[in-house]
Amino acid sequence: MWFKNVIIYKLHAAASIDVGKLETALYEQAFRPLGSSEARRIGWTFPAGREGAQHLHELQGQRLMTAMRQERILPPSVVRDEVEERAANIETQEGRKLRRQEKQAIKEQVYEELLPRAFVRTQRTDLWWDTQRQLLAVATSSRKRAEEVLDLLRESLGSLKVTPLATQSLPIRAMTTWLTDPGTRPADMVMGDQVELKAKGDDGVVRGRQVDLDSDDMQKLLESERQASKLALGIEGRIHFVLHEDLAIKAITFDDALIDEANQADDGDDAIIRLETDFLLMAQALRDSIDRLVQWMGGEAQQYGASHKDDLLRTA
Repeated sequence: MWFKNVIIYKLHAAASIDVGKLETALYEQAFRPLGSSEARRIGWTFPAGREGAQHLHELQGQRLMTAMRQERILPPSVVRDEVEERAANIETQEGRKLRRQEKQAIKEQVYEELLPRAFVRTQRTDLWWDTQRQLLAVATSSRKRAEEVLDLLRESLGSLKVTPLATQSLPIRAMTTWLTDPGTRPADMVMGDQVELKAKGDDGVVRGRQVDLDSDDMQKLLESERQASKLALGIEGRIHFVLHEDLAIKAITFDDALIDEANQADDGDDAIIRLETDFLLMAQALRDSIDRLVQWMGGEAQQYGASHKDDLLRTA
């Protein structure tokens, strides 16, 4: 249940929706297994897995939902080899070169024939909705996957005004400042040992793990006008993570005291109570940590007004 990565979005002008209506909306977009001729499908599933019977868990304004995605894995090389073999046989039999349109028709036929036999990959992605702060966080390292889950939520609700969370100070600028000037670091900030530095030109990227971020070598790299695009940080007593320049939070580890608190909670061996206990503790820790992180960078950026279109604002 403990998220490893989150990509965070801000909800705008979100109308309140009660638990019953939301559960119904999720049920109507519930996951159904792939049909034999389908390449991919996504829908809502039970966060508790086989032990569950509800698509939504809400505790103290914190909501948990889970999307399930299935896709058939059909390697392009397999399709290409089959197409080339069939095309070569036809050309030999008929003594002529096939036109481009004919090869495309063969490719479509091969794809349709091989798809039902392709391996099926199943992925679950959790979604955390903080109704108090109007934040959505998708537990993934991929922004493309996060937007796919938000697309599903938008389809379920019929409307969703959401943009990536943004701060007054750009993360790349703030991270670089914290590295170059230790005096600017907040008191509760814990510096980690991982960094990625980007050059303004074409000098490539420097990545470091288990390094002293205050070493002379690091300062020399920063003096060469490199900027921090990733930085390992922590919030004392809460979590440790790697902050990315797009404000994604990855490689999250929670403080041992928080994990111990979860382990000591009495769940009566009930899987649902265990899930909800872990989720609430995690959500509270993430909420507080995101608040602190945003404060470190000057607060939220007010980039979008009430006239913003009723759509997802995507990022590359």
